[in-house]
Amino acid sequence: MTVSATEPSARPPRIGLLDTLRGAALIAMATYHFTWDLEFVGYLTPGTAETGLLKLYARAIASTFLFIVGISLVLANTPETRWRSFWKRFGMIAAASVVISAATYFFMPGEWIFFGILHCIAILSIIGVLVLRLPLPLIIAITAAAVVAWIADTWVSPGLLRWPLFNPRYLAWIGFADMPQRSNDYVPLFPWMVPFLLGLTSASVALKTGLPAKLAALGTGSSLLAKAGRHSLAFYLIHQPVLIAIAFGLSYIVPPAKPDPVAGYLQQCNVSCSLQEGEALCRSFCQCTLEKLQAQNLFTPFQTGEIKADDGRILGLASECSVDQP
Repeated sequence: MTVSATEPSARPPRIGLLDTLRGAALIAMATYHFTWDLEFVGYLTPGTAETGLLKLYARAIASTFLFIVGISLVLANTPETRWRSFWKRFGMIAAASVVISAATYFFMPGEWIFFGILHCIAILSIIGVLVLRLPLPLIIAITAAAVVAWIADTWVSPGLLRWPLFNPRYLAWIGFADMPQRSNDYVPLFPWMVPFLLGLTSASVALKTGLPAKLAALGTGSSLLAKAGRHSLAFYLIHQPVLIAIAFGLSYIVPPAKPDPVAGYLQQCNVSCSLQEGEALCRSFCQCTLEKLQAQNLFTPFQTGEIKADDGRILGLASECSVDQP
């Protein structure tokens, strides 16, 4: 008896549309990273890539990637886990994440990537392949619990699940850090497991309906986007060195204008503050600290690094501005 592609016991067909969506997400990611590169070489004010619409854009891209990773994990390991293929891909992702950590530690030791998107995908893949073997109602319940926790921590009571205990890097990757150390790409398990679990659950439900076979029938697997989507790890590793080289080349041909130190300070202050507080409060706090730094003739020494953030005078005026907040 031949088993059709729509039956639960059959391996789902490859979905060209999914490859295309993954490719589109890769292009979006590259555009965001190029914005970061332009900021890095001085064309944009420091902190630009981490605020406003660009911040939302980055989160939307990461969420899309993780959602697709969840879907792909289900499709690749149905009707049974393909352990050899799974461990091969896991090894590639884990190795790539180690390379990225090592490279960023060498070039940017103050903001090196100790747990970025690839680290997160590697760990979530382990979690996902275990969750995938659970009954569907339990998978749905786990996903619902993660969504509720995210809503509670983000909207109902911001910071509800954050504790200083998790601030060190060896625990911050879990996602409950109150004030994680700076990193150029920080994607902890919580809350980023939410889009991953939503993708995994959606695909698990879709398999019961035969939807994957219908989507596969649409084709679209031969486009350039689809081809890029099928080689997402290679694209991820190659695109940033190319883009940063382009940005540096442009900076030599057309040197960027000298940045405004006041605007740069406010931008960076708001980025750091917004990790813990609301944007309105951060704007007020940062403006207050700026005025006190200028009034005490500490702004220029602080900007040049002559005075460090742990200096008693800096800590004192920051404390004063914190008390002044409503």
